[in-house]
Amino acid sequence: MKLLLSLATSLFLLLTGCCYSFKGISIEKNVETFFVQTFETEASNAPPTLGIEFTERLKDKIRLESRLNLRNTDSSDVVFVGKITDYRVVPVAPKPGEVVALNRLEVGVSVQFINNKKEGDTWPASRTFRHFAEFNNTVDLISVQDQLLRETIYPQILEDIFNAAFNNW
Repeated sequence: MKLLLSLATSLFLLLTGCCYSFKGISIEKNVETFFVQTFETEASNAPPTLGIEFTERLKDKIRLESRLNLRNTDSSDVVFVGKITDYRVVPVAPKPGEVVALNRLEVGVSVQFINNKKEGDTWPASRTFRHFAEFNNTVDLISVQDQLLRETIYPQILEDIFNAAFNNW
């Protein structure tokens, strides 16, 4: 009986257009489009393609995890403008004899979120999002950089931006 009631409730919600997301996204119904301006890379030692790659990943995240449609104009319902502000390797976990056991790649991104449909949801100032990944001192950064960015740093920063924009976290 409980299973039948649960099934009926789920079917009712599906047919009436009510939607529930485990991510808790709260995007107003009148917001339908988004635009992501290409992120500039201002960090002096960052790879030159970092901003472009980050821009594409942010577009993909929003496109795949929301109902919003990508547009190529800043007159879209919501707009993301940003830049890569920090990219550095910091030594951590020193060992005896002043040798470092681990290095940490840190990335910082400054983002402005503009909601053209509801001005109150626009961030009053840019927000900075940061994350890092550690790697062994015996490994060259160039050999692990893409993996650290792709598997650890990008996913966390993108999730933080997404949550701040659409979940009011």
